[in-house]
Amino acid sequence: MTKFISYFICAIVLLVSSCNNSVEKFDQAIPKQEKELRDQVTQYPDSTVIRENLIQYFRENGNYDQALFETDVAIKKDSMSDRFQDIKATLYFENGDTLKAVQCFEKAISINPKIEYIISLGSLYAETKNPNALILADALLSAKGSNAEIQAIFIKGLYFSYAGEKQKAINYFNKCIEIDYRNMMAYREKVICLFDLAQYELALDVMKNAVKIQNTFDEGYYWMGRCYEKLDKRKEAIENYQLALQIDPYYIEAKEALKRFGIN
Repeated sequence: MTKFISYFICAIVLLVSSCNNSVEKFDQAIPKQEKELRDQVTQYPDSTVIRENLIQYFRENGNYDQALFETDVAIKKDSMSDRFQDIKATLYFENGDTLKAVQCFEKAISINPKIEYIISLGSLYAETKNPNALILADALLSAKGSNAEIQAIFIKGLYFSYAGEKQKAINYFNKCIEIDYRNMMAYREKVICLFDLAQYELALDVMKNAVKIQNTFDEGYYWMGRCYEKLDKRKEAIENYQLALQIDPYYIEAKEALKRFGIN
């Protein structure tokens, strides 16, 4: 019996030692920045700023599952937090789940109808061809003190673009540019419409004007490259794709475009 007890104690010691080693290895496997952020969350569990920092860390590292998990932890603590619903919607959108992003923005607005949430939801409605985009756009236009006229008009243009009414969309993007000639997103969407209408020369002229205003507009050079490619101007297309990559070395579409020309 004494011999059995000795074996049993040895087994327990080995098991505890093994568990401790596993914990140490796990701690070593966690990046230093993540561990520091987790420690801060543990120390200050009610701090929304620290929780957001941890979520942002996972977001920046492309770990959307963990970022969403941490966001859900925050929402369980405060189900009426419009801020974390907004964060959750953004994470879903960036991770390619538009439907869930829409649901989260709708929830955020039901808690606190901030203008920025309405703009975000309106844009997503537009991209999914949901006519509610036009209702939200009109609400933004009629809201006193919202200062969201250009965003509302842009949402309408976006809706008609995705709905296939390209010329109608162009008219709205033109209005955006009339209000603010530096609105690069309006130039981009107008050029996409012209590109879809096979009006490549006109699209080029529009984007050339845009990059004169903002010469660091990477998407501008990319779309100029697309137009030149359609016009069988290989040299000009390559040059513009390369310019886009000089501004943003991680521009995946520009990299893929250059691969079509055998350039890695």
